[in-house]
Amino acid sequence: MTSRARRIRRFFLLGGLAVALGGSVIGWVLSAPHPAFSEEEAAELDRLGDAVRGGVVFDAAGCASCHASPGQPDRHRLGGGLALASPFGTFHVPNISPDPEDGIGGWRTIDLANAVMSGVSPDRRHYYPALPYVDYAHMQVEDLRDLTAYLRTLPPVRNRTPPRELPFPLTIRRLVGFWKLLYFDRSPSAAEPSNSSPWSRGHYLVEALGHCAECHSSRNLLGAIEPSTRFAGGPDQEGVGFVPNITPFGIGNWSEDDIQRTLHDGLTPGGRAIGSTMADIVTDIAALPQSDQKAIAVYIKSLPSRPTPSP
Repeated sequence: MTSRARRIRRFFLLGGLAVALGGSVIGWVLSAPHPAFSEEEAAELDRLGDAVRGGVVFDAAGCASCHASPGQPDRHRLGGGLALASPFGTFHVPNISPDPEDGIGGWRTIDLANAVMSGVSPDRRHYYPALPYVDYAHMQVEDLRDLTAYLRTLPPVRNRTPPRELPFPLTIRRLVGFWKLLYFDRSPSAAEPSNSSPWSRGHYLVEALGHCAECHSSRNLLGAIEPSTRFAGGPDQEGVGFVPNITPFGIGNWSEDDIQRTLHDGLTPGGRAIGSTMADIVTDIAALPQSDQKAIAVYIKSLPSRPTPSP
């Protein structure tokens, strides 16, 4: 090989390394966690919230349906441990009780806010979107502050949950940053929750706090909701059945009162008992004020009709 050929080879080798290094740096920057709130906002967030109002947020957000310790009847013992199967592996729901070691007793309000509203942990790592921060991102800060106050009134539970069971490379949390670039939208909600109309309140409860579309929609290969199937049902992410269509295509013959009664007593207009994980959700919604149950019914009744996707 001539000296000229060696120089050309060295040039392309160094150029390839530079491109690879530059791409790695760009990827590292693009996939970085971006908390919704900065440390400068910590003091403002830590203002004391209203625990009574926080209890309503707790029920509307369905916290107990996932985080209550399995095998015991007290929905306020949030020791976690529930195993959530998914197409990507098994997630074990964390302890969010006030226990300082196994739970979140050492968290500040800003830590909880960044976790549920931007999917970023206190040590600045991405959370997997098994935590529905895609929807919680549209929570009102005041609700988050009230929720924090309420959680601090609950009993601490000693229970360290096992780690996630995910295959490589899904164990690399930084990859979630690229998923967020594609699918995580923190823009303001389309409806103003302070508006007194039942539809606006229902929009907030269904789309933000209740994260109903997370179950009642189909997903693409990357686990993001297919917009054309939003609320139109889809395969259960745990692989056990098909979640029903709740647009008018599926329940168009239900009245607002029918929807409200189903969400309160767990029985469809035809007398069928709501089962599976939705039974726990009904328990949460039944604890809400009747005005909020009505608002949810009003909003669901207004959803655009979408055909049920093929299983």
